[in-house]
Amino acid sequence: MLQLAWKQHVEGTPPTPSPLAAVFEQHHGLIFRTAYRITGNAADAEDILQTVFLRLLRQGEPEMRQPESYLRRAAINASLDLLRDRTEQAALPADTAAPAVSGESKHALRQALSKLDPKHAEMFVLRYFEGHSNAEIASMMGISSLLVAVTLHRTRARLQKSVLVG
Repeated sequence: MLQLAWKQHVEGTPPTPSPLAAVFEQHHGLIFRTAYRITGNAADAEDILQTVFLRLLRQGEPEMRQPESYLRRAAINASLDLLRDRTEQAALPADTAAPAVSGESKHALRQALSKLDPKHAEMFVLRYFEGHSNAEIASMMGISSLLVAVTLHRTRARLQKSVLVG
């Protein structure tokens, strides 16, 4: 590999990017934005971006029929995994000072999302964080728009209960 890079450098021919590098160049912004909207933290979003592409690299550059949908779902899943890990690790003492109300609400929502069924959390994120319509979500997930609407309604109710009670 190093010899090939050196030969290309000496001969002046530009290196040909791998298919994974091309996918990264085209979609890294989408993955970062998706992760940032869920985690609310740029450093976490960068970690998730790296995680998604490391997983792809380990899989041997899988064939993706719809790379945008595949990568968005991967970013959502990795973000939710991060939130779940933090929920399990964050046993704060009861006397800890409460953060600002808006930050507390965002944190509570993220914690509640991490406890949902992954498919329901994904639908919620696609609808309310990414702004996709129910029809678009149905198409991405291969289900009916009616199922998306019902699931979102129930998920919203669960989240409201969880955030208000929790």
